[in-house]
Amino acid sequence: MGKKPRTAITPTREENFPEWYQQVIKAADMAENSPVRGCMIIKPYGFALWENMQGVFDGMIKEHGVQNAYFPLLIPLEFISREAEHVEGFAKECAVVTHHRLEQGADGKLQPAEAAKLEEPYVIRPTSETIIGDSMARWIQSYRDLPLKLNQWCNVMRWEMRTRMFLRTSEFLWQEGHNAFETAEEAREDSLKMLEAYRHFAEDYLALPVITGEKTEDERFPGAVATYTIEALMQDGKALQAGTSHDLGQNFSKSIGIKFQGRDGAEQLAHTTSWGISTRMIGGMIMVHGDDDGMIMPPKVAPHQVVILPMVMDDNEEQVMTYAQKAADALKEKGIRVLLDSREMRTSDKMWDAIKKGISVRVEIGGREAENGEVTSVRRDLGRESKSTEGLDAFLNRVELTLDQMQADMLQAAKAKRDDAIKDVSSLAELEAMFKDGHPGFVRIDAVVRNDSDYERVMKEYSLTPRCLPFDDAGKVLIAKAY
Repeated sequence: MGKKPRTAITPTREENFPEWYQQVIKAADMAENSPVRGCMIIKPYGFALWENMQGVFDGMIKEHGVQNAYFPLLIPLEFISREAEHVEGFAKECAVVTHHRLEQGADGKLQPAEAAKLEEPYVIRPTSETIIGDSMARWIQSYRDLPLKLNQWCNVMRWEMRTRMFLRTSEFLWQEGHNAFETAEEAREDSLKMLEAYRHFAEDYLALPVITGEKTEDERFPGAVATYTIEALMQDGKALQAGTSHDLGQNFSKSIGIKFQGRDGAEQLAHTTSWGISTRMIGGMIMVHGDDDGMIMPPKVAPHQVVILPMVMDDNEEQVMTYAQKAADALKEKGIRVLLDSREMRTSDKMWDAIKKGISVRVEIGGREAENGEVTSVRRDLGRESKSTEGLDAFLNRVELTLDQMQADMLQAAKAKRDDAIKDVSSLAELEAMFKDGHPGFVRIDAVVRNDSDYERVMKEYSLTPRCLPFDDAGKVLIAKAY
């Protein structure tokens, strides 16, 4: 029996995928659990990744005419209550503010002051359709005020019972877009357009292959006419809803009062949409791209695309550091995000730190490289098989191509794994047998299976959900276990 290869992450994905996931986050120094139940602290490296993602997508939606704004964290309970289906969908997850002052109790401990009880409680936003809709109702008076396209980057709170960093936490960061239109056709077109923006962002920037489709009726966003989704598949075979876009019809306009004078002079209700992605996309990236040595960052959003590791000796420190700085400066001039790791620690420790953080390209510079005007580089996704030594100018000339190729290769590899895990079945019995045998992935079946009298039993028994009705497979439904 061969010796088990050494890995930076213990346990491995095969041994214990959930614990592997937590250890990758820890090893990459991306986040940690917070003293607040169910919440997380996003550390600088993890937040730098989110900032890059935010910057990319913010630019994309502005190209669609979306404007950023900011709305209050606290939403009057009365606002939430206006839309019955909406409040029912979020009621169990709402955190509520009931007092505005603390006082010392008889035991000396701080407690809410009874005299400071609010006349009306506030809900900490689980989503902002109602409070943004209230502003829209005041801002929109005529068809000339439409379309109105708004977005905010913010935090929300949903009181989750079972939490996991990035994937599902009580408080998380996201963007939420809220648009209003004159016609139903414009609203539907917009909700699909924003879904396409999510697909483009996920695949072309995060190297995260997704399936686009419409949610089934029982999986729709509360109060929506239709919910559209991008669904990704993790390495353990579970699905992840990576982003959603909702056609809300006139449901919220009716309850909130978003009215306008139409072209014919008659009063009409606006047609609205909402759409959002969150920090759970970071969790998806970890679970799709990570290996048993840690994270692998897609170059387009990586906090550091290149790390330079000076390998100094007592007699060459100045020479190596001067040359390493020259290489770093040249990379910065090309617009590459580069980290020169000059910490006083063993080079091997710095190397493993870079590997665990998933930095796209690692550059090693020792005395020989400094003397010969060379660099030795390694791609994180390919490891030692990609190691090469070449002149600095040659490396600079190809580094952008290398990063682009790595980005493309990561998407292709993830897509191949995903496609291999999609299985077609022709009956509910076949679907049940597939998951009974522990199938890791998606199962595609005729959507009419949902009318089968045994459908609910099978879905519940194997913890399955219908992920979507895929656009590319009319008449089918995609089923999987999910996060």
